[in-house]
Amino acid sequence: MKIAIIPARSGSKRIPRKNIRDFAGKPMIAYAIGAAKKSGLFDHVIVSTDNDEIAHIAREWGAETPFMRPIELADDHTPTVPVIAHAITSCQASGWHIDYACCIYPGTPFIRTEDLKCALELLQTSQAAYCFPVTEFSSSIQRALHRLPNGRMQSFFPEYELTRTQDLETVFHDAGQFYWGKPSAWLANKQIHRSGVGLPIPNWRVVDIDVPEDWHRAELMYEAFNKSDKGISNFDDC
Repeated sequence: MKIAIIPARSGSKRIPRKNIRDFAGKPMIAYAIGAAKKSGLFDHVIVSTDNDEIAHIAREWGAETPFMRPIELADDHTPTVPVIAHAITSCQASGWHIDYACCIYPGTPFIRTEDLKCALELLQTSQAAYCFPVTEFSSSIQRALHRLPNGRMQSFFPEYELTRTQDLETVFHDAGQFYWGKPSAWLANKQIHRSGVGLPIPNWRVVDIDVPEDWHRAELMYEAFNKSDKGISNFDDC
């Protein structure tokens, strides 16, 4: 059995009601639920939440809420892995035999079903505990600058100050969309990045929505992508 677990707590401070706020005509969480269901990969699509309103909206869009998340796993400092481990344990207590569990973040309007499929295939053919999408930094981090109090600039990595950009190693960061993992990895509290394999995706399909300005930019991007010939969900396969 494969399950999708969407962690959607209440209490977002920078963007109130972030997980269920309207984004381009739908609650934000509806995009994660829709992608999981459309992929055809999952026997169950579950939302882990501490909030009745989020649970109600999740069910309206086709997800299941077989349990409520305990308050101690719903604060600003709770890491992802214990939340997913709690969800897996709760589902196993109901008799579910879970082979793979995929954590899908709720604020992912650009999530692509083909990425979910490709990441599962990569996990299954690797020796890793997790698989997640990664993308290139838009600029070379080796050329990063530090601004001093007097306004002067200083290189973080002086050894690369005169190196041509094209000669620098390509560096990636977590796309922050989803994580496929084996139940044993989630339950053992294995750290995702050091135990995972990365699936590269284009950085123009990655958006981090943390403040209202990010939200506005993401809506403009979504509108622009959906005016194109193919839309955001119909790019080439991996």
